[in-house]
Amino acid sequence: MKYDTDDFDKDVIDRSHSIPVLVDFWAAWCGPCKVLGPVLEKLAGESDGRWELAKLDTERFPAVATKYRIRSIPNVKLFVDGQVTEEFVGALPEPKVAEWLREVLPSKYNVQLEGAKSLLRRNSLTEAREIFEFIVAAESDNDQARLLLAQTHLGSDPKLAAKTVDSIKLGSKSFEGAEAIGTLAALLERAESQDSFTLDSVSDLYVAAIDKMRSNNFDAALDGFIEVIRKNRYYDDDGSRKACIAIFNVLGEDHQITKSHRSALSAALY
Repeated sequence: MKYDTDDFDKDVIDRSHSIPVLVDFWAAWCGPCKVLGPVLEKLAGESDGRWELAKLDTERFPAVATKYRIRSIPNVKLFVDGQVTEEFVGALPEPKVAEWLREVLPSKYNVQLEGAKSLLRRNSLTEAREIFEFIVAAESDNDQARLLLAQTHLGSDPKLAAKTVDSIKLGSKSFEGAEAIGTLAALLERAESQDSFTLDSVSDLYVAAIDKMRSNNFDAALDGFIEVIRKNRYYDDDGSRKACIAIFNVLGEDHQITKSHRSALSAALY
């Protein structure tokens, strides 16, 4: 199996438009490179064609090393669609490299994932759920798909939503979202019981916001929770603020709903 590249543009840039390419920038005099190299080659051999490995000798190709700002080796960069998307420096042990790869490699089902996310945004939960279930079955380590699958269960079955993200561990990019699912699921479960919340002038507004969340209407839910904060900041042990933060973490910082409510939450709090 060929790993060393003599044609970076062909073997890395062009190839990365078809499959992710991991580039090991190394040199013969580099001791840590000799430790990391076999680890990367072993993982590449076990990748089942999900990604390819290319090795570039920085002594032979200094111009390429300079272009990609290689100042210390070993330096490992992941190329997707011609661009560097992730990287690390130094000789990590095999379990750490494997964990890193699980986090940074794009899914083979990215097209399906984006389609399901679009369905989720349109509140087509059943259709989205079927796609997320397929992806999670095919890629059990796809934490993003697992988190999105949990979101489809949140309103109808909070316990199942919380259980779905149980396997997402600290260190995963989806961990904050998984914790947020747990927070929202617990709130939804409490709301199923009568007299769960202290009677107050904002209690009906609070329950209404939870009901909006149950129907996946996070926009209206956030409006309701923020209004509760304006009227009684600490109702239900600061529950509205916690719910807002959890919704933001489930949706992500780049989601339009998160962006449109961040400043309103800050104004209500301060």
